Amino acid sequence: MAPTTVGELREAVRRAAEEGLRVKAVGTGHSFTAAAATDGVLIRPQALRGITSIDRTAGTVTVAAGTVLKDLNVALARESLSLTNMGDIMEQTVAGATSTGTHGTGRDSASIAAQIRALELVTADGRLLACSEKENPEVFAAARLGIGALGIVTSVTFAVEPLFFLTAREEPMGFERVTAEFDEHVAENEHFEFYWFPHTGNCNTKRNNRSQGPAAPPGAVSAWVEDELLSNGLFQVVNSLGRAVPATIPAIARVASRALSARTYTDIPYRVFTSPRRVRFVEMEYALPREHVVEALRELKAMVDRSPLRVSFPVEVRTAPADDITLSTASGRETAYIAVHMYRGTPYQAYFTAAERIFTAHEGRPHWGKVHTRDAEYFARVYPRFGEFTALRDRLDPDRLFGNDYLRRVLGA
Repeated sequence: MAPTTVGELREAVRRAAEEGLRVKAVGTGHSFTAAAATDGVLIRPQALRGITSIDRTAGTVTVAAGTVLKDLNVALARESLSLTNMGDIMEQTVAGATSTGTHGTGRDSASIAAQIRALELVTADGRLLACSEKENPEVFAAARLGIGALGIVTSVTFAVEPLFFLTAREEPMGFERVTAEFDEHVAENEHFEFYWFPHTGNCNTKRNNRSQGPAAPPGAVSAWVEDELLSNGLFQVVNSLGRAVPATIPAIARVASRALSARTYTDIPYRVFTSPRRVRFVEMEYALPREHVVEALRELKAMVDRSPLRVSFPVEVRTAPADDITLSTASGRETAYIAVHMYRGTPYQAYFTAAERIFTAHEGRPHWGKVHTRDAEYFARVYPRFGEFTALRDRLDPDRLFGNDYLRRVLGA
């Protein structure tokens, strides 16, 4: 169902509980896991959307949970406001993105969930629970990233700031250099990330830092060549060829990894942080202690180099500061992320299994919305506050109204 008011949503939850049905909310379906799957009532909250209030004195904006991040970013820009940090796509709803831990890259600024200052959620008994650091703080500590296990989020209050400019510098760089200089790049840039192209020693780096402006976006021709022709159109073609003839992938990778050239541009944040992603893929991403990421990445490269695997998608590396959210992948530790991808329709299990073995050896935490095979026993080891979350779940949803098979696996019964 698609409720048009919070009252309708609360009534749907109460009715489902009376009828013995499970309830789940689903956003735009971006997750690769079955976090939102249900055999009961599926709530589509997209009608609950838009900014409901702006508090410029407090530096916050309250937005309905079904709002798509793209619409939020555009609306904030019209108000000369911006989130501090964001991921590299913006097709998710705010509730879906925060509940699964969507993040970008940042030396000092963390995930989207870490920018939440308050939220409201409908609990299993149909109550509308307001949460912040002052109101129901123990729920707030967990519900900012709740994987849908604690209730259905109806609104989110984000910290925002006056609109600013970012200057992006994209530059090809060799694998050995970028890994040797990784800590230096992270320390010197507000936002640093890079992509390594398997079967090559080539990477593409991106550094985003605040600037005074003015806006100087890529020219129309340059943007089309880099973002549409190379990153989407040609990339689609070469992945299709690689899927049909896997033996061609290493040669294609060597050419593709040299196709992107250095460029610098300046624009408002969401136009720099995000980019169009039209080539479909399957993804696994793990959060590692930042001090382990270079070693793990070198192990991943060595594994690919000595294996018969043929990997046509680049590997993405990003960072995040420690945060205080109970089940955040960056909870309590400085973090770096390694994301591996395979083109949709290409067998991915062997690659992901080998990669996951490396990541878990370094106490990695998988992204809650991306492919992984971990269970509650594993998470209890790598999340010091895991028991705190499950105890809260027992209190808020003892009958598992919001449960499903995925939550049973990752959180326990």
